[in-house]
Amino acid sequence: MLAEICHDETMLITGSTGRIGTLLRRAWQGPAGPRPLWLARRCPADILWSPGEALPSVLPRCDTVIALWGQISGTSEDLAANVTLVHHGASLARACGARRMLHLSSAAVYGPGTALTEDTPPRPANAYGHAKLAMEEAVRALPSDETRHCCLRLANVVGADSLAPALRAGKGPVRLDRFADGTGPLRSYIAPGDLAQVLCALAQLPPDRLPARLNVTAPVPVTMESLVRAADRPLIWQEAPENAVQAVTLDGSSLAGLLPFLYLKDTARAMIDDWHSLEMAA
Repeated sequence: MLAEICHDETMLITGSTGRIGTLLRRAWQGPAGPRPLWLARRCPADILWSPGEALPSVLPRCDTVIALWGQISGTSEDLAANVTLVHHGASLARACGARRMLHLSSAAVYGPGTALTEDTPPRPANAYGHAKLAMEEAVRALPSDETRHCCLRLANVVGADSLAPALRAGKGPVRLDRFADGTGPLRSYIAPGDLAQVLCALAQLPPDRLPARLNVTAPVPVTMESLVRAADRPLIWQEAPENAVQAVTLDGSSLAGLLPFLYLKDTARAMIDDWHSLEMAA
């Protein structure tokens, strides 16, 4: 039996305490920002719930569930939690009467490559990419119901990626791999404030306009070197190991076609400034 539905809300978001959730909370905390309900295992959250427990007896009615939760590291058993969470999320969406559910996947499903589109065959290069691809397959296998499911293949989020701890830690130098051509890693990124705008806009789209999968990225990729320099940090190069990936960049034309009214920051300086503004809002 589904949980009772009470007052009306637009968005319910799982994973409020993760790195991306923390940045989104800050992006939306102004008086003009949206007021989503946040669900997590621990505070801060509007609803405390751990996947695997019985659903709360009273849940809000919402149009959209956004699943930020997920396992990003650990053993293969740990990473398998990403598939389990799909089923918990689908049950939650049904209980809330959600018309759409957005699942956070990752550019890691593609593996190395440039200008990767949603139709590019996935070739993950690491365990995390394989886990996110398995998550997408679990979403595709969900039975048809009133909820439209969309997997967002997310670019690196400035302030929530592997580079962020080094940029945040004091004033010391940041180490980057340098490849045979003399350059460092090239990646697709998105500013955290822009991600907040994208999620709100997707939550307003008619569900039948949502694709099964969608790249979420700034229009052009940036080098990690440019992000380090935009953050005014010294840089130390180190020789890239043989298994290092030089370029993973996404084609964002599908996103631009869906949301042509959004301007997304496309320079390292603008993205770093966006992140720093949210860090200062903490």
